[in-house]
Amino acid sequence: MNRVIDRTGFAEIPATCAESALQRAFDRHDLALAPAALAAIFDPEGVISWKATGEPRRDGRPVTRGSVFRIASMTKSFLAAAALELRDRGEFDLDRPIDAYVPGVRFDFAGEAVPVTVRQLLTNRSGLPEDNAWADRLLGADPGAIDALGAAGLRLTAEPDDRYQYSNLGMSYVGRAIEAVTGHAVEDEITERLLEPLGLAHTRFEPAAYSADRTLAAGFRTFDGGRSFLDEPYVGAGALSCIGGLFSTVDDVARWAAFLQSAFSDAPLHPEVLSARSRREMQRISTAIPLDAEPSAEPQLPKLQAIGYGMGLVVEQDRRFGRIVQHAGGLPGFSSHMRWHVPSGCGVVAFGNSDVFGAGGLATRALAEVLEAVDAPSEHLPPWPETLDAGKRIDDAVRTGEPLDGLAGLFSANVMHDLPAAVREQRLVHARSDAGPVSLRQQPFEERVLAPRGPAELRWRIACARGSLVCEIRLVGLRGPLVQSLAIECRDVGAAAGGSTI
Repeated sequence: MNRVIDRTGFAEIPATCAESALQRAFDRHDLALAPAALAAIFDPEGVISWKATGEPRRDGRPVTRGSVFRIASMTKSFLAAAALELRDRGEFDLDRPIDAYVPGVRFDFAGEAVPVTVRQLLTNRSGLPEDNAWADRLLGADPGAIDALGAAGLRLTAEPDDRYQYSNLGMSYVGRAIEAVTGHAVEDEITERLLEPLGLAHTRFEPAAYSADRTLAAGFRTFDGGRSFLDEPYVGAGALSCIGGLFSTVDDVARWAAFLQSAFSDAPLHPEVLSARSRREMQRISTAIPLDAEPSAEPQLPKLQAIGYGMGLVVEQDRRFGRIVQHAGGLPGFSSHMRWHVPSGCGVVAFGNSDVFGAGGLATRALAEVLEAVDAPSEHLPPWPETLDAGKRIDDAVRTGEPLDGLAGLFSANVMHDLPAAVREQRLVHARSDAGPVSLRQQPFEERVLAPRGPAELRWRIACARGSLVCEIRLVGLRGPLVQSLAIECRDVGAAAGGSTI
């Protein structure tokens, strides 16, 4: 595979592949937990395939691709983007204490008042404790009541910057700060700065904003595994709407995800709306989340190396596929989830109109299925030209038997001191002996490059008669990069490489 060198040729995902992935995910999910479910697989161009079951209002009308569901805490990504847009304009300072924008709010830790910044609130490391159950019912709270809570003093369970704790109340103060800066309701700012210029015509804060011909999923709750359902009226709009109030469709969420993901491409979408740099900042871990703190609905999916909170988004580092960005949403009556694979732009959005539906499990499985099916790249990390040149020179030397210490100007001074040339050559002789003679007919160098580890690192394979030699180099980031470490080892002994040998 040549994807290590050039990701631009990543193949489109066939509709049949997306359909199969959705079907497998639906087959393994407990669909009885919600009256209706809707999910879609998308790429940077939009929705590839969608699948739905049930009746969103339990009135005989089926779910359609355009059905509207409440997306709850997925709203936080829009709030974060609005805050960063103001920051980029020089109108908002993320590192100022929040009380500089929202006077009167006080935070106490261990009996003392401590400052808490906008950034700490936005990245869930303010020290405020998790408050989901409490906040879910206060979405429509009066701003004055929330102000009174802040003035009375909010108790922290950790010192600011110490650890991850998900706080809806804390992030709602970011919304209040935006209102202080702009003089307008934060919901209006999100609509005017993001929803309208991006063409997200079906993403709104109020049910009344939709036309009569648009189906809005009603909310429901079940306490007996889906054998019966109770109506759950929409939680109202108020002081906490900015952290969970939005409604949307699968197509609008796919467009939003494409806008955010494109920040990692050579042609970011709509840079006039929000800079690519700020979008990348949203999708970069700011606060580490312990791996056991947020288990996925299905623990075997995904297999993570790391997880953390960015800004309004959760960032996962999958062992196989690299960076995946996601956020869940849950309110009484609704469950939602969006996630996308940064290197390929492939993603999934899932909705269910019951808070116990577990949309995250459905979306996680669907994305894993489609990424596996298309052998998606793990990361877009093209090596420096100097890294490739160094690899090619070392590759030629190893294949022809040229002494490595004769490669002038390639290595930093430490390389031949860390492992003397005579010792290195002796080890290489043993490795060649185990792997067998080097094959004359090698694939082009770029096609022998293995999984990427960064622009200054490179791994590649040299085919031999009984196995292969795997070479790995790491360069130091000087103006003229030099190879600071080199390792060559025998792998896959016993697998015939074929071809003529030297």
